Amino acid sequence: MTETRKAIVIYDTQFGNTEKIAKALASGIKEQGVQVDCVKVDEVDVNKLAEYDLLAIGGPTLAFGMSRPTKDLLGKLEGIGLRGRKAFAFDTKMDFIFAGSAAKGIEGKLKGLGMSIVRPCSSAIVKGKEGPLEEGAEEMFKQIGAEISRSTQ
Repeated sequence: MTETRKAIVIYDTQFGNTEKIAKALASGIKEQGVQVDCVKVDEVDVNKLAEYDLLAIGGPTLAFGMSRPTKDLLGKLEGIGLRGRKAFAFDTKMDFIFAGSAAKGIEGKLKGLGMSIVRPCSSAIVKGKEGPLEEGAEEMFKQIGAEISRSTQ
């Protein structure tokens, strides 16, 4: 009997763009036969996160870094047994040299918790402050989902 592999995609969103990317990521993971939950950052039960083989966390880049809800979630992850779990960070941001990156901050926090980063963080580009997403962004994240799901084998 094979054990069911489980992943969770956790996201914060401001204008719906990061939610679209999170759902595309979850879709790519699911297509590889991994059970996946896709949850908004403020609906996560942090006490259940240790049940997952893979955690993907993302949000919009705001003021050069992470949103407050994303920072708050990451602060709650201390001491809940995530060391050694697989992780991936992602964000949405404008294509601007000084845009910053929420994903880099998220990835740094996940590494600090002793998690294993399965793929360097990735960004989806948004055209303008409210979007839309750059053409092909959702398909790219669906492919990334398929790729990172293999890390749970």
